[in-house]
Amino acid sequence: MEKYLLKFVLPEIVTSHFTITAVQELGDISSKTMFLDIYLEEKNQLPEGLDSSLYESKGFSSSSRIQDFSIRGKAVFLNIKRRRWRHKQTNHQVTKDLSIVSAGSRISK
Repeated sequence: MEKYLLKFVLPEIVTSHFTITAVQELGDISSKTMFLDIYLEEKNQLPEGLDSSLYESKGFSSSSRIQDFSIRGKAVFLNIKRRRWRHKQTNHQVTKDLSIVSAGSRISK
């Protein structure tokens, strides 16, 4: 149920390109440091303009953890697994060019 409801909270670019695979509520209730971990996997859709007969999915790159805006006073972390594809003849690997960071914001380690 929570996966379905998150589709109304997360930006459309996230829900259209990623599948929500898991949601965990973690932390310490006594110290009020609760947070949500949302796990996302990129859908198996080739980047636009590429021929699906020439490319094959080669799994995922290392996952990234991004802090998002809080929900109901809980910190939110998006754990994102990006998909990659390999050209069957040249072995060249490609990924989608997705900009999921709003203008004026930044990602830090």
